[in-house]
Parts: sequence; structure tokens; C-alpha cells
Amino acid sequence: MSSVVQFQRKESQAPDTESPAREAEPRVTTEDLPPAERNATEDRRGPFRPQALIPTRARLQGRVVARMFQLGDVIILMATGVIGHAIGAVGVAGLSAACAGAITVLLSLSIFRAYGFNRREELAFHLTRVTGAFAVGAGAAFALLSPFIPMASLGQAMAFWAPGAFAATYVLHIAWWLCVRRWRASGRLTPNIVVVGATGAAERLIVATLLSREANILGVFDDRAARSPAGIRGVPVLGDTNALLAHRIMPYVDRIVITVPSQARARVGQMIERLGVLPNEVSLLLDGEDAAHEAAAISRIADVPLAHISGAPMDERRAIVKRAQDLLIGLAALTVAAPVMLLVAMAIKLDSPGPALFRQRRHGFNNEEIVVWKFRSMRVQSAPQTKVRQTQADDDRVTRVGRFIRKTSLDELPQIFNVLTGEMSLVGPRPHPVGMMTGDIESARLVAEYAHRHRMKPGMTGWAAIHGSRGPVDTPELVKRRVALDVEYIERQSFLLDLYIIVMTLPCLLGDRENIR
Repeated sequence: MSSVVQFQRKESQAPDTESPAREAEPRVTTEDLPPAERNATEDRRGPFRPQALIPTRARLQGRVVARMFQLGDVIILMATGVIGHAIGAVGVAGLSAACAGAITVLLSLSIFRAYGFNRREELAFHLTRVTGAFAVGAGAAFALLSPFIPMASLGQAMAFWAPGAFAATYVLHIAWWLCVRRWRASGRLTPNIVVVGATGAAERLIVATLLSREANILGVFDDRAARSPAGIRGVPVLGDTNALLAHRIMPYVDRIVITVPSQARARVGQMIERLGVLPNEVSLLLDGEDAAHEAAAISRIADVPLAHISGAPMDERRAIVKRAQDLLIGLAALTVAAPVMLLVAMAIKLDSPGPALFRQRRHGFNNEEIVVWKFRSMRVQSAPQTKVRQTQADDDRVTRVGRFIRKTSLDELPQIFNVLTGEMSLVGPRPHPVGMMTGDIESARLVAEYAHRHRMKPGMTGWAAIHGSRGPVDTPELVKRRVALDVEYIERQSFLLDLYIIVMTLPCLLGDRENIR
């Protein structure tokens, strides 16, 4: 296994220092890693560590995938009857058979666990399961309809519908099985976990997960790291909770599982308080609890949250609705804004030398570092900037065109592409630059709940923006106010609230004459 870890290189780029677009950052080698990881060997990567880590925002949720497969099956089962009715092969009986068959076969497939896609289940066994489920479902549909439809018509309808529906379902489940295998191989369908506490429960969790392979346990952290082993069942001990809080692996972690002795109540409380500042979901698995409860919790860890402590548990339905909203409105916005973006790009090129676009590293969902695109509003710096500097009134770096596009927020329009690629959302907390400073203090250190704003994708606009918190946050009070507004939005987020924020953004921008942009 290669010693090269596929992370993006961290940069201390100034929030408002603009530089030309450039090629993708080089991969980080062992020399770029923190001291705790610098001497990492193949063994310290552990038995779960994938070659490439997938950010949590790009991870697929098992329940969502299952619902998607079920929807596909329903469409296929119904379409067979509709096609038969359209070509005149069957009448109303055919449509009735298709409707009843779609319901009963779908229920039968669920009862036969045809949407479980167990990692150790071979394709042949899965297709056997599908065949049995279809036979039971089709038989149930026939039995349900027989009192209401003449046997001759029902038999003709079932004879037409069942073979076609079965063949389509059979082929579709081959495709589903292949998709699941590919997604698991790439890491998109396997949750990543880190464990806090080198305890017996941690070891039992690792053993159970090694057997099921339904999750990746990337590492163990323990405050008693000096007394802890180098690894547990091959999973490396990567440091204490201080190392965990700042570890570069955290944007790729879906869940933190605390496994500390149940009698150490004070230590449990301290762990929960310290880890509560992270945007990752935190769960509790107490070592020394009832063996039956512990075994049940361990067996469900890849699919069902344990005792939830903090962090934002995944709401699949809300996430799907928000993503659909981003794609539909984002595509419409891009269509409308494309001519304006072309004019802005031409004005920038005519006004000052340098590219029309620049990119900047900012914090995204779950503290992931993302590259955000903007129109260049400042002069290109001839030398790299080593200090973080927020925009000030009458900033001499801002060009003439830059003043206009910053005041009207036209410089943010290229972020539509970030929305369409899934790194950002239309509505959410504004993405702050990595290493942003407020005075001489890093902004993230001013508010304990600062990382909570990363529990949702950053947005082009947001609750804070329409309440006047725009531009730089150059005092502790401004940082606290923005974080409070962002956390309030995350707790209240809904489809209608997002629409309200989108509608209110334009009048708020046009009426804003106070904030420095």
C-alpha cells in the first residue's frame, strides 16, 4: 500500500488574496503529514483504511440507495402493465395486475431482504432471492385480484405482465448488485468511523466490523495514548483527543464512537464536552454495559446510530430535497446569469491584468477543505501573501470593477458551479477561508460552537447574510453573531425557509450600504 495519502495540501492563503487559477494541488506525501503520522507505515494504516478517502458529503447512505432501488423496481413493474395496455395486449385487467403486482412484489422483495445487498452475498444467491420474492409477490397479486376479475382475463393479463416484469426486475437487480459492489470498492457506500477509547468494547467493535466489513474503522484515539498499544487488532492508535480535534482525517469521518468504561462517568462527560465542538456525529458505546445490549449495538453500528450524543445525524429525506433544490434552481440560475457572468469576466480582463477567475480554499461540510471559485476583484499579488488579511474600507487591493462586483455580490456568481458539483448549496452558512483571522486570533478559536456551522454545506447566501452579517468579521462580537445566526439556520433549515432566504437575498443586497465588501 502506498505511503502517499490522497489528501489536499493545506494552505495558509489569505482570505482576500487573489491568485490565478492553477492546476490541482499535489498529493500530500509523508513529509507533509503531522508528526504523529509522519512515520506511518503500511501496518499503521490498518486493515480498514481505503486507498482514497471520500469526503462525507459525497458518501452514499445505505437507506437512500435502498429507496432508490425500490423506486426503480416500482417503475419497471408498473411500466410493463402500462406498455401492455398501450399496445392493446391487455385491458383494464392488465393495469390492475400491474398495480397489484407492483405492490405485492415490492413488499415481497423487502420481506426477502432483496435490498440488503450483504457484502458477503454472491450475485447468484441474490438473484435466487429475487426470483423467490417475485414468485411469492406475483402469486399474492393473483390471489388478491381473483375475486374481482374473471379468471380468463386475469390469467391472460398475468401471463403477459409476469414474464416481462420478472425479466426487467432480474436485469435491474444485476445492475443494482454491480453498482453496490463498485460503490463499496470506492468507499462511497461504506461509512468511516473513528473510535475514542482503547477499551475492550473498542476491540469487540473492531472484531465485529472486521467480520461484517460494513464500516471502516480508520483509527483509535485515547487520552492515555502513552499507555495504549500501538494498535488494536491492526487499527492504529493515532493519538489523544487533542490530536483528534485537529486531525486531517476528520472531514472523511462519518461518526465518532466513544467507547470508555461505563463507570468513568466524569471521563465520559469530559469526552462528550470536548468532542461536542466537532461537526461530526458523536455516538456512545459504553464499555462494561450489559453484554446483550453491547452486542446489539455493535451489530448495528454500520447502519443505525448508537446512543446519539452530538453532531448532526443524517436526515436523508431533507438532504435529498435540498440537493434537488440546489440542482433545479442552480441550473436555472446559471442559465439566467450566464450572460451577466460573461460581461463581468470581460470587464475584469479590461480593467486590470490577470485572470477573470480566482480560487480560494475554504471550509466546507464537516470541515472539509474545498476550492471556491469567485470573480477576481483585486489586483494579482506579485508575491505570495504570508499573513491573513481581511478586506478593509477603501482597500487599495480592490480594482475599480472589483468594487462594483463586490458591492453587488456579482463576484460570487461562479460559486454556482460549486453548488452544481455538490461542494456548496444555494443556502447555508457562508464558507470562511481556511485560517481566517479576526485581529491576531484565528476566528475558529473565538467561539466554541464555530465548527457547528460546518454541519451543513456552505451556501452562496444564508440566514446570516439576509440579517446583515456579510463581509469581513473583524471583531469577536461579529464572529459570535455570525456563528449564532448560522447555527440558528441549521437548526431551522427547511425547504420553505431556503426559498424565503433566496427570495430575500436580492433586496437585502441592494439595500446593504454598510458592510464592507
